[in-house]
Amino acid sequence: MAMTVWVDGWQMQCCGRLFAVGDVVSWTLLEADPEDYAELVGSEEGGVDFREEHHGGEGRTPTSVEVLSITEVHCRYGPRPGTVDNANRALPGTRVLVPVRQAERWVEARPGVEFAGYLVTVRRVADGGGPPG
Repeated sequence: MAMTVWVDGWQMQCCGRLFAVGDVVSWTLLEADPEDYAELVGSEEGGVDFREEHHGGEGRTPTSVEVLSITEVHCRYGPRPGTVDNANRALPGTRVLVPVRQAERWVEARPGVEFAGYLVTVRRVADGGGPPG
């Protein structure tokens, strides 16, 4: 069964390991709230099931997964129209999805948007590890 995993761009830049379609990787996966990623990935993409975590996943058993597809997610950030807070968030309607064969630590800039992270479709490899089922 396929799962969708979010990999933050900042985590890749900090200490991420390169991965490509077809690779089997061992990741610490934490359940994700799909609403937290709705502006980044959109509802038509099916949402995010898990997020890959390099920092704060201590004590969790890594899960072995095979990478089926990788999509770069780019968007523009700023305060949302009609809100009183000045927090920078993904702005609706600015998302750019770019299918790739390999994830990189540093992604080439795209005009008018910033790299946010990777949307990765994976399937669990039967090794007995990790939380997803």
